[in-house]
Amino acid sequence: MTSIGTPLSPHATKVMLLGSGELGKEVLIALQRLGVETIATDRYDNAPGQQVAHHARTIDMSDPVQLKALIEKERPDLVVPEIEAIATTTLEELEAAGTVRVIPNARAVRLTMDREGIRRLAAETLGLPTSPYVFCNSLQALQAAIDSKIGYPCIVKPVMSSSGKGQSKIAGPDEVSAAWDCAMAGGRVSHGRVIVEGFIDFDYEITQLTVRAVSPDGGANEKVETYFCDPIGHLQVHGDYVESWQPHPMHPAALQKSRDIAKSVTDNLGGQGLFGVELFVKGEDVWFSEVSPRPHDTGMVTLCTQWQNEFELHARAILGLPVNTALKSPGASAVIYGGVDATGIVFDGLAEALRVPHTDIRLFGKPESYVKRRMGVALAFDADVEVARTRARQAASLVRPRAPG
Repeated sequence: MTSIGTPLSPHATKVMLLGSGELGKEVLIALQRLGVETIATDRYDNAPGQQVAHHARTIDMSDPVQLKALIEKERPDLVVPEIEAIATTTLEELEAAGTVRVIPNARAVRLTMDREGIRRLAAETLGLPTSPYVFCNSLQALQAAIDSKIGYPCIVKPVMSSSGKGQSKIAGPDEVSAAWDCAMAGGRVSHGRVIVEGFIDFDYEITQLTVRAVSPDGGANEKVETYFCDPIGHLQVHGDYVESWQPHPMHPAALQKSRDIAKSVTDNLGGQGLFGVELFVKGEDVWFSEVSPRPHDTGMVTLCTQWQNEFELHARAILGLPVNTALKSPGASAVIYGGVDATGIVFDGLAEALRVPHTDIRLFGKPESYVKRRMGVALAFDADVEVARTRARQAASLVRPRAPG
């Protein structure tokens, strides 16, 4: 797709996002800058992306009937999933019928929608190094898997969730029941199934943003090539991203292994777009963890570090346009949490935060806040990535969300 029509005209190029949170919002903005007509879909009204799109639609995206009806009514050129809780069978059916093109493709969306599909692909089909793992359908099966194969410490996760929801690290048998309950409460869809993973003694974990996009050479026989961003280091608490920075220093051998693993997975998934590949690293050893066929939360740091951020890369790649993954400056990001359970919250301290040198703030505009809901992000750039990390944390700490009134 190298021709772009005019939005809101009969010849418009129309893209529908399924999931319109803070990541989707930035993708929508990137698409609009390229002249695309956008449709922001989410499960609740006034989601961040719905506030900037040409059209806002609210449905239960895990309901096959609702999802099919919306796609057939809107007839977008591209459907771009941005969350996991989607009726992927419906997407496969519509793609097979030629009704719509799914990004990167419906198979990739189905495989990466839950941890089981992608883990089995990586470990059992592609033979990539991963942590030991077992999938379990009950608390009893979970306990048996830990006792017989995994051991302690270990990690328990729902098969389908995002941003670390429902994830627990457990040190002994007295914590297993609570971990099961946490996974059941934190999953995107009530699935009754978890993955338990053996704990890897890693030095750090990274996100390797990987882009499948057309060759910049152009020509009639355009081919898809793989491009890599500089590795992103990140700090997680209870599985949820708190800070990220780019670039993360790595041994050259580990960097090469990371990119080989990322290419192996994304080549198999196919299609075009940006993928967030999560990896554990110890010395020169690298283990595959997860992959998302879409922009990654830790990649928000690229808003201040790259000439084309991860959202612009995704937009360009899915439209068949060339990409540039070059680093502009080292930098860092730090999450701004809601801090309160309230609707329509107020943010104080923005001026103080923006007085921190080389910083910027993004407030997502989510209509409802929770104590641990991500409501914004602080960004900082500096030639020294550790200085950038300090400034990002400082700026984030100066933004003070509060209930109105």
